[in-house]
Amino acid sequence: MLAARMHSYKQPLVLEEVKIPEILPDQVLVRVGGAGMCRSDVQLIDGYFAGLKLEFPITLGHEIAGLVAAIGERVPQSSQLAVGDQVVVAAGWGDGICRQCRVGNEQLCEHGSWPGFGPPGGYAEFIPVPYRQLIRIEHKLKWEELAPLTDAGVTPYRAIKKLRSAEVLGPDRVMGVFGASGLGSYAVQYAKLLSAGATIVVFARNDEKLAIAKERGADFAINTRGKSLTDLQDELFKLTGRRKLDAALDCVGAPETIQTGIGLLATAGAFVSVGLMGNRIDIPLFPFTSGELTYHGSFWASYSDLQEVLALAQKGRIQHSIKRVRFEDINENLELLRAGEIIGRAVVVFDIDTGSDGLKAPTKS
Repeated sequence: MLAARMHSYKQPLVLEEVKIPEILPDQVLVRVGGAGMCRSDVQLIDGYFAGLKLEFPITLGHEIAGLVAAIGERVPQSSQLAVGDQVVVAAGWGDGICRQCRVGNEQLCEHGSWPGFGPPGGYAEFIPVPYRQLIRIEHKLKWEELAPLTDAGVTPYRAIKKLRSAEVLGPDRVMGVFGASGLGSYAVQYAKLLSAGATIVVFARNDEKLAIAKERGADFAINTRGKSLTDLQDELFKLTGRRKLDAALDCVGAPETIQTGIGLLATAGAFVSVGLMGNRIDIPLFPFTSGELTYHGSFWASYSDLQEVLALAQKGRIQHSIKRVRFEDINENLELLRAGEIIGRAVVVFDIDTGSDGLKAPTKS
């Protein structure tokens, strides 16, 4: 099979032929139909996650959808998996016994792993997956629409649920979404679905991305390029009659977006971070404490979060901005991701028929 593998840091991936992996008795062999391309793939190559103990080479790609190609002998019938099923891969593979795993948050397991960050990922034609980490799709979707839902399309969903639990959303509230690219485009849609009528304002520096966010349901869009905090407050007031936000979701994670988002929060407001562009948080302490602000980290999503998002997708409730990528163009598109030039989500698509039995010889197109 073909696989795009990382042999060392700060080098292009090597596109090569390797053996189709064998599966353990409790695993399923998935023939990959689509693999979303994430900025964290670029960060992995660049050494952002150098603290992870990696054994090179590794196959990247953690947003994975495909067909069941083979089933291990110990996979129970209760899994309801059959050869040819369309499935997605839930990315958090926990040990199943720690406190976080027991409550369903396997993505937070201290002894866990994630495909594409050690275990083989989806930049390959086949991948072995523990059967417990697969979700079967009943109403089949396009590969390019399905794969991103396992990260970009579910991470902001979990984050907005945190804001809802913090009771900062509602018909008289204003919520800001920072970033209008892959995660931000989905965040706007979930904000409209989950915010109980809150006014949604998206902040970004790219007019084309802001326009897409408006199409996805944002009430207002503000270009932040070259503007001070006071400028943004003035523009927010003109649009909403409010100079402050009750809730904010940061899909960027750069120091300036965090500082801006916290600076725009009203008293008792809540802020959720999912973006990872930077590596430190630097915010004024006294306004944070005296304003009784709340800062949430939100990492990826649980299995049940993904099930909820997939249910919405299968009912046609989620819109996508997708660029289809050929396998041979992976490195080129990683460079575009690094430069911030991808609109929406790029997805490596292996053109396999969702009606296939999953066992045909892999193509190289």
